[in-house]
Amino acid sequence: MAQYDVIVIGAGPGGYVAAIRCAQLGLKTACVEGRETLGGTCLNVGCIPSKALLHASHQLHEAEENFAKMGLKGKSPSVDWKQMLSYKDDVIGQNTKGIEFLFKKNKIDWLKGWGSIPEAGKVKVGDEVHEAKNIIIASGSEASSLPGVEVDEKVVVTSTGALELGKIPKKLVVIGAGVIGLELGSVYKRLGAEVTVIEFLDNITPGMDAEVSKTFQRTLKKQGLEFVMGAAVQKVEATKTKAKVTYKLKKDDSEATVEADTVLVATGRRPYVDGLGLEALGVEMTERGQIKTDGHFATSVKGVYAIGDCIVGPMLAHKAEDEGFAAAEIIAGQAGHVNYDVIPSVVYTWPEVAAVGATEEALKQEGRAYKVGKFPFMGNGRAKANFAADGFVKILADKDTDRVLGCHIIGPGAGDLIHEICVAMEFGAAAEDVARTCHAHPTYSEAVREAALACGDGPIHV
Repeated sequence: MAQYDVIVIGAGPGGYVAAIRCAQLGLKTACVEGRETLGGTCLNVGCIPSKALLHASHQLHEAEENFAKMGLKGKSPSVDWKQMLSYKDDVIGQNTKGIEFLFKKNKIDWLKGWGSIPEAGKVKVGDEVHEAKNIIIASGSEASSLPGVEVDEKVVVTSTGALELGKIPKKLVVIGAGVIGLELGSVYKRLGAEVTVIEFLDNITPGMDAEVSKTFQRTLKKQGLEFVMGAAVQKVEATKTKAKVTYKLKKDDSEATVEADTVLVATGRRPYVDGLGLEALGVEMTERGQIKTDGHFATSVKGVYAIGDCIVGPMLAHKAEDEGFAAAEIIAGQAGHVNYDVIPSVVYTWPEVAAVGATEEALKQEGRAYKVGKFPFMGNGRAKANFAADGFVKILADKDTDRVLGCHIIGPGAGDLIHEICVAMEFGAAAEDVARTCHAHPTYSEAVREAALACGDGPIHV
């Protein structure tokens, strides 16, 4: 029986970061993972492969739409789907092997197999039981479906199946207008599919700043995505090669059907805790099936912690990483902490959409006095030169103190630009602090400065 200071269950972004940080802090560490490769959903069938396909399909879009405008003339590229999937798989391989290297470098034992906790202080993997002073559950999440919708990962797919389709569908129906559905819908639209998105709510990307959400939907419509809003999917009937989706419109209870070669079910994710033995162990759960933790990631069972998608909070890889980092430090006797007010979110379509902090709707509901500084990318020289002038930067600041409360960006490189505001918020900066910081010209980041200026006397370039 092997003995460890910490055993982490799950090697996704939360788990592997927790394991590495534990090892850095001098704790004898092991990580349990049943996949053939490390990295969890994110690196294997989530964030990383989807970004590879988004990148490849965006290059195709640039070649078809913008190359000729820049004097780059020639035959438009054709799509070799098998080669594109091979490229995607190569990207996955590079990243998962990288985590394996980091485990070896930090002397972390990879316990291969699926883990369970028969009792506090023990983790069972296969037939072997290992002892640990502390256990961190980082088991992640899995795609959730709808009643009446049976997923086969061939015709009716989750994000996992959508990343390895046998061929590019002529018609794709996406159920759910959240991040995953819109990203993968964008990929297949660029590759030539007709894409219809069916959403139960009246707006896309729930929780996003309303102004950004409306602009985002208009932009995606211009790109050719079709939307059916306020529609409840009743059933999906699938054959070996086709599917028929029946939905009911909430406004008048009328039913309609749409046919597709592939249906992507993108209705969210749920915590994956099957087989861990949590009920027998006495671990308290929330009503939504999440593991209940205190402010220090501790569960109701002493010595057992939980982080990432299996606990309360946004299901984001970087949120899990932050929690893994903090949980490791807490176990090591340090003061690990996560600032949940400064966790950015990004949609990796084109244009990208990124946000951090409060939305206008949240501030109004709170009764907070605030001001808005906005700047359109149409006023940014670099964006105009790169055919990327759609969108804007919007900064929300306290009306009296000028402290930055949130930022919402739709435009080029939004997923990178948002971090300037993350750092500003972490240090309690005012919008004026951002506005008085020199930004290189010509860069997209100047739009962030201009939005900060708009919180004061006004921007320069509009």
